[in-house]
Amino acid sequence: MARTPSAEYLVLDIETIPDTERWARPEANGEPSTPKFPPTWAHRIVVIGCLWLDHGYRLKRLGVVGDPTGGEGTPDDRERALLEDFSRFVGRARPVLVTYNGRAFDLPVIALRSLCHGVSLGWYYREKNVRYRYSEEGHLDLCDWLADHGATRSGSLDAVARLIGLPGKVGVDGSQVEGLFQAGQLAAIQRYCLADVAQTALLFLRFRLLQGMLAPAEYQAAVTALLDALAADGRVNEVLEGTNRTHLVGPQPAP
Repeated sequence: MARTPSAEYLVLDIETIPDTERWARPEANGEPSTPKFPPTWAHRIVVIGCLWLDHGYRLKRLGVVGDPTGGEGTPDDRERALLEDFSRFVGRARPVLVTYNGRAFDLPVIALRSLCHGVSLGWYYREKNVRYRYSEEGHLDLCDWLADHGATRSGSLDAVARLIGLPGKVGVDGSQVEGLFQAGQLAAIQRYCLADVAQTALLFLRFRLLQGMLAPAEYQAAVTALLDALAADGRVNEVLEGTNRTHLVGPQPAP
């Protein structure tokens, strides 16, 4: 079921580090063969990046949720404040969430970490469409939809972004986030997160073209406007510099 024209969209991505206060690395237990990737509940959220599109797919806001310096207090205090700000905003604005693999990772992590810190996530549980796999009424997970809801293997955001002319991962990848955080490089993590958010938003517009929700000329206008708005913002220049604009936007129609 298609959204009404009044829908707005919040493109979302999170960056996490292991919560070593509650989860011991496998090596510490003498289990070197156990995967090092933490279980879902043991991911401490350090950045939530968002790109807000209005109902006409125009950029309203790009940024990180909460205090961009990371805030004060303990790691739990900072994570709780981040989750409270995010939940309050989504509960009030009620946008459609747009993610890449968010149904399997980002939203379950947000829910479990909210459970950990006693943060209300009422909008997530009251609105079944946010969690319902086959509806885009509350949440559109591009990874899941492009894999036909499990009918085929999904590709990574890096691979699918490059497929449509975007650069994919630029400078940093997820495996480096913990090291950057420990080195005090929160700003670098935020830039990396915003780069992923921007590419997810551009992929979302391409998916709308694929769906037939945007005609080719509408898609070209929307993606051009978003690229121009991101260029004016200046925080994701690495993405723009690595973008094959001709391939992403597509050929201009003949006069």
